[in-house]
Amino acid sequence: MNSLQMQGLSREAVGAADNTQKEESLQNDSNLFLLPSALILGLVMLAPLGYAVYLSGFDYFMGQSKTFIGLSNYQFLLWDERFWSSLGRTFFIVICSVTLEFLSGLLIAYGLYNLVAGSRVFNVLIMLPNIVTPVVSGMFLRWVFAPEWGLLDISLNTLGLTGPDFLSDPLMARITIILADMWQYTPFLVLVLFAGLNGVDRSQVEAAQIDGVGGWSMLWRIMVPNMRPIIVFVLAIRLMDSFRFFDQIFVLTAGGPGTATETLSLYTYSLGFKVLDIGKASALGVMTLLIELVCVLTMIRIVYRKEKGAF
Repeated sequence: MNSLQMQGLSREAVGAADNTQKEESLQNDSNLFLLPSALILGLVMLAPLGYAVYLSGFDYFMGQSKTFIGLSNYQFLLWDERFWSSLGRTFFIVICSVTLEFLSGLLIAYGLYNLVAGSRVFNVLIMLPNIVTPVVSGMFLRWVFAPEWGLLDISLNTLGLTGPDFLSDPLMARITIILADMWQYTPFLVLVLFAGLNGVDRSQVEAAQIDGVGGWSMLWRIMVPNMRPIIVFVLAIRLMDSFRFFDQIFVLTAGGPGTATETLSLYTYSLGFKVLDIGKASALGVMTLLIELVCVLTMIRIVYRKEKGAF
C-alpha cells in the first residue's frame, strides 16, 4: 500500500470520527431540549403519583396525624363490597360506552370517507360536542333527560308517549350515562378513525375494488386490518379516559339513584372529599391506575398476538 492510499484512509478515518462527534453533539443538544418537558412531566404526573402511593400506606384523615399501616388500606378495599360494586359498574359503563363509541365512530367515519363532497364541513360539525367541557355538557344533558320538564320528556309527551325516568331508575340512569359519554366522545373517535381510513394504501383499495369488493366488505376486510395500530391507540385512550369518567356522572346523577351509577372515580371522590379518608382514597386511586394499566396492556397484547397469528 503506497503513501497516497495511506493518506486517503487516514482522511476517511478522521472524517468518520468527525461525523461521529458531530452526531453525538447533536444528540446531546436534542436531549437538552427534552429536559424542560421531562421536568414538567415529573412535576405534574410522577410527583403526585408518588405522593399518592406514599399516602396510601397511612391511616390518614384530612387535618389529623398520619399513622403508617402498610398495605392495610388495600386490604380494606379488597374486602369492601362497595369497591367491588363500583368496579363492576365501572366495567359495565366502560365496555358499553367504548364499544358503542368505536362502532358508531367507525361507521360515521366510513360514511364521511365515502362522501363525495362536504366531508370537512361535517367533520367540523361533528366535533362540536367534543369541544364542550364535560361539566357544561353534563348540565345540558341534565336539562334534556330531566323528568317532566326535560326536552326529551316534553318531546315524547307531544307525541302522546310517556318517557321513562331517565335519572331516577337505576338501569335507565346507567343507560343515560353511557349515552352522555357517547355524545361527548364519539366525535373524537370519528376524527381519528377518519384520518386512519384516509391513511390506508389506495393501491390496496383499488385492487379490492377491481376484485369486486365494496361496501361493508371493503371496510371490514381491507380497511380495518390496515388500521389496527390506530384502532389500538384510540381504544387505549378511550379506555383510560372512561375509567376516569367523573364530570358528567357527577352533574347528571351524582352516583345515584343510591349508588346505581357510582363508579371508581366517584367512590374515590366520596372517600377523599366526603369522608376525608385520604389514605383509602389514595389507595383506591392507585388501584384504579393498576386496573387501567392491566386492561390496556391486555388489549394491546391480544391485538398484536392475533396479528402475529398466535391464535
